[in-house]
Amino acid sequence: MKIALIRLALLVIVLALWQQVPDRLTFFLSRPSDIAQSLWSLVADGSLFRHMGITAMEAGLGFFAGGVLGTLVGLLMGRIKILADVVDPILMALYSLPKVALAPLFVMWFGIGITMKIVFTAVIVFFLVFFNTYTGVRHVSREQITVLRLMGANEWHLMTKVVIPAAFTWIFAGLRLSVPYALIGAIVAEIIAANRGLGYLVAHGAAQFDTAAVFAALIAIIMLAVALNFSVKVIERWLMPWKSAEDQRELVV
Repeated sequence: MKIALIRLALLVIVLALWQQVPDRLTFFLSRPSDIAQSLWSLVADGSLFRHMGITAMEAGLGFFAGGVLGTLVGLLMGRIKILADVVDPILMALYSLPKVALAPLFVMWFGIGITMKIVFTAVIVFFLVFFNTYTGVRHVSREQITVLRLMGANEWHLMTKVVIPAAFTWIFAGLRLSVPYALIGAIVAEIIAANRGLGYLVAHGAAQFDTAAVFAALIAIIMLAVALNFSVKVIERWLMPWKSAEDQRELVV
């Protein structure tokens, strides 16, 4: 409670100081009152929720597709060494490419519709989840796997009883890390080619030299990022109840 009050007080102080920004700087910084007015106008006419819903759908579908594919490929390459030796340099080369530089190609391949945004987001999420999953699988105890093999376990038993549970922490670390990048992918794609979505609101506000509108869109992006992060944490607690119990014990200690 004390920490929350300190945070609230700090936020109030920052907003109060920001509100007093000189008139000559409002073009660059705007004022909280102007931002609130711009945000309220978007809420009042319903456009904010419409644009937010579009971005949420693009980021959510891309996050899901990239997360599932990254997890499956990470599990597969983590268990098949020869496959990892062959494919790993190719994936590392693709991962080193700036994803923003690929956006024009995605526009050429998939057009400017929602498909392009989803695929572009999925590609960004894929690499983050893949590398975390692959690392988690490679860190699974070899002694446990050897013991289970001696007991007659097949590959399916190893994956379901040892590998996947042991890699869960790594997988969800990659998923949590991917949430802001999923939003970045969707918003960058919208800025490049879109007439709707939060990225479009940012680009439109900048084109109109409306700093308050840009900040209002950024606040909406932050709200969406918090909601997506919360969703991932809820799913993590549902799939990993033992982790929540460990966290509670650490808080008590």
